[in-house]
Amino acid sequence: MTSHYKIEAFWDQEAQVWVAESPDILGLVTEADNLDRLTNKLKQMIPELLAANHQMAIKNNKNIAFELII
Repeated sequence: MTSHYKIEAFWDQEAQVWVAESPDILGLVTEADNLDRLTNKLKQMIPELLAANHQMAIKNNKNIAFELII
């Protein structure tokens, strides 16, 4: 079974970076200078945070999908 998460992203004009957050994933806040880098960071961070927060076993991290909402 695949778990789906919605990740909210916005452009921080002052810092000149994209910022991503999700209330569904405790501790998820990250930034990158473009959307491709942001997406790549999220692919790594989401499974790590879910495992650290005991929301998902590490072995199930291939069953994660997320939608970046801009």
